[in-house]
Amino acid sequence: MKKRYFLLSLFLCCSVLAFAQKSPKGTADIELSYYLPEGYTYDENIPKPKDVLGFEVGEWTVDYEQLIRYFEKLAATSPRVSFEVFGFSYEKRPQVLLTITHPDNLQKIDQIRADRQKLKDGNASLNYDDMPLVLQAGYSVHGNEASGINSSLLTAYHYTAAKEIENDLKNIVILIDPSLNPDGYSRYSSWVNSHRSYNLNGDPNTRELSEAWPGGRGNHYWFDLNRDWLLVQHPESQNRVRKFQEWLPNIYLDYHEMGTNSTFFFPPGIPSRDHPLIPKKTVELTEKIAQYHAKAMEEIGSLYYAKESFDEYYFGYGSTYPDIQGSIGILFEQASSRGHLQESNYGPLTFAFTIRNQFRMSISSFDAAKDMRAEINKSMHDFYKTAIQLANTDTDKAFIFGSQTDAARSYHLAEMIRQHAIDVFSLNEDITVNGVPFSKGQSYIVPLNQPQYRLIRAFFETRNEFQDSLFYDVSAWTMPMAFNLDHMALSSRILNLANVSPLEESFSMHEGTLKGEKGAYAYAFGWEGYYAPKAAYQLMEKGYLVRVAHESISLADKTELKRGSILVSLPRDKKELTAEGLDKDLEKIAKETGLTIHAISSGYTGGINLGSPQIDVLKKPEMALLVSTGVVSLEAGEIWHLMDQRMNVPITLLPTERLATADLSRYNVIAMPNGPYNTFGKTEAEKLKAWTAAGGTLIARGNALNWLNKQELVSLTFKEENEDEAQDRQPYADFTKNTGARMTSGTIFHALLDTSHPIGYGFEKSEIFTFRNNNLFLEKAKNAYANPLIYTDKPLASGYVHPENLEKIKNTAVIQVKRLGSGRVIALVDNPNFRATWFGTNKLFLNAVFFGQTIKPGTTD
Repeated sequence: MKKRYFLLSLFLCCSVLAFAQKSPKGTADIELSYYLPEGYTYDENIPKPKDVLGFEVGEWTVDYEQLIRYFEKLAATSPRVSFEVFGFSYEKRPQVLLTITHPDNLQKIDQIRADRQKLKDGNASLNYDDMPLVLQAGYSVHGNEASGINSSLLTAYHYTAAKEIENDLKNIVILIDPSLNPDGYSRYSSWVNSHRSYNLNGDPNTRELSEAWPGGRGNHYWFDLNRDWLLVQHPESQNRVRKFQEWLPNIYLDYHEMGTNSTFFFPPGIPSRDHPLIPKKTVELTEKIAQYHAKAMEEIGSLYYAKESFDEYYFGYGSTYPDIQGSIGILFEQASSRGHLQESNYGPLTFAFTIRNQFRMSISSFDAAKDMRAEINKSMHDFYKTAIQLANTDTDKAFIFGSQTDAARSYHLAEMIRQHAIDVFSLNEDITVNGVPFSKGQSYIVPLNQPQYRLIRAFFETRNEFQDSLFYDVSAWTMPMAFNLDHMALSSRILNLANVSPLEESFSMHEGTLKGEKGAYAYAFGWEGYYAPKAAYQLMEKGYLVRVAHESISLADKTELKRGSILVSLPRDKKELTAEGLDKDLEKIAKETGLTIHAISSGYTGGINLGSPQIDVLKKPEMALLVSTGVVSLEAGEIWHLMDQRMNVPITLLPTERLATADLSRYNVIAMPNGPYNTFGKTEAEKLKAWTAAGGTLIARGNALNWLNKQELVSLTFKEENEDEAQDRQPYADFTKNTGARMTSGTIFHALLDTSHPIGYGFEKSEIFTFRNNNLFLEKAKNAYANPLIYTDKPLASGYVHPENLEKIKNTAVIQVKRLGSGRVIALVDNPNFRATWFGTNKLFLNAVFFGQTIKPGTTD
């Protein structure tokens, strides 16, 4: 039984009118004094936010460029402050960090930062009383949760200008990252400011409070960056994690918003949902810090709660990633005005009120850091001491992973792990472990005996037993499964296994080669490489003849090209394309994609010949991705990112509102991401039906399948989610627990792939892992060839699933192919592109894009 900590007292004596009475009546009469705590005097030489912005904080939603201008002004006028740009977003907005501390500390800030790494040395002798504590604040990772970033202006001003904290800053370094998502926030601030009236009424129906799709929550590609701390697939996260590892902040503050009719949340979260790898000491310190938050909220009459929501489980959150680093992550969730004023159950909720609550949490956190500095420094040092102790007693000593056929997927997992200050080693020789071969240059070893022991465990562990059956996010993220790599735990130390080399920070993916004589009869490369689709598209774009082999081909040098291999040659009718140009293009493409491209001197090859009818000419994908109302922006963004960033394939973002009038004949592939498609009707259904019947490939995922079914474009048979017989009366209080436990929020399953099917081309094994976060149970099609991917009869691989759902999943279809006229509908139950980290199943989606056109009609349902 987990130790229960005493409950935080709720400030219930305040009437709900406190929200209205404590807030200004409107935004025009806001004064800085509304925000600032009593007992402080401020240096008049330090500019107030209004001096630079031209308006008071909360009157308008600050523009990102305005905020940067204010931070630069603080750095120019105060000896306590330094300003740096540490990276750029997709849209080339700067990511900035404001450092505030005592001027003496600022003079030696590089040394202070370097000394932080001693906390990872369990043998180091440290004086915790003399060591500065680092408090970092990260604001508004969800761009439309604006109270956070706007409160950062007040935090920066207070700690720069307040005279009374000069001595406290000798022992504390404050790092302010004002916007964790500059692109999303800029979308949001532009929206609310351009729709703000000068006379606010707070009507929830007003346009200001209803952002246009996709809203400002996600980044440029609409990803939720608060799920990317562990995965580091986006520049914003990569830059931020690099800075985190440089500084190792003791406390990390993560500012969010929740529903308008909520109050305020700070941790601890639900105790039964803490990840077992988080030390109890971290939980205890979080509870201790919570007392400071409670006091601060009560001083200004704001309602709050803890322990009833959210969790500390998935390490991809900004508030949980620190907990697996020896830091203390603190989540703040403020009721959102989603604009400048909105009615709520508690009375009018002003933007200023939300900002003040967030600002006061910055002050309470500073107070806790000041009082608990030595204890918190010691806790971080102990975290890394015990990590080495745990590693020494662990029967596993390292993890190994790799692929025999695709160096890229192995590389990208090693790259991900390496970004978290984890040592990774590359094999310099081929070895076999427990009958599984691991090749040099394509396999990596991660020893457990290092300070990041717990985080390494989190990357590799398979966990199927849980204290709680409810999850705020995913229940599993076993990374080698996501990358579809051979992997295992090793019981021997790394140096006893093989000749290895440590990876340097700047290591890169190995370059491919053009193998054989130039000016060949034809060229070929396997589809196993992750970037094979990128290479195929580039060659089609240049006008070369690109074909796919549906049977294997044996070359003179004994190389076997498996099904799905790509053949490239000069076309018949384009004289501007030359053999010399083809050789040059192939060399460049091989180098960029890591592929081995084979020159073929004769078409009389083993297996099938190069003119075989078992080889299809590929049409260049001309793809439209449905976006806007009725589409889940997260999943649309995942497809956009995959095609745009990784495969360099241009696609059309086709708004659902334009489908009825758009000329679809210019596309041969249309993707329907998950979504209800509640704005679509008969007109859109008939348009898609006619387009598909004329030969198009329609790829649909998740709830899009329900819409297709309802509109009778295809016939899909789903199992009912709940087939239980009537039960005895259940306690009302158990409703949330019982219904929530039935949700499959994010679990990894075993599936069987038909590698002879075009959807399965490029996979070396039939056993793969797939990720599921829905309760769709698709019955297998009657046509035995139409189910290229099905779940096994023992499907659970890692994570939580309700026992009844587990039974329903067994032997159902993951992917099903339907025929509609001359076209194909490829139905995907699971998301093969989840959070840009499922490198192992991306190829399923890409195969649908590139090879859907080649699937034989008789093999469809």
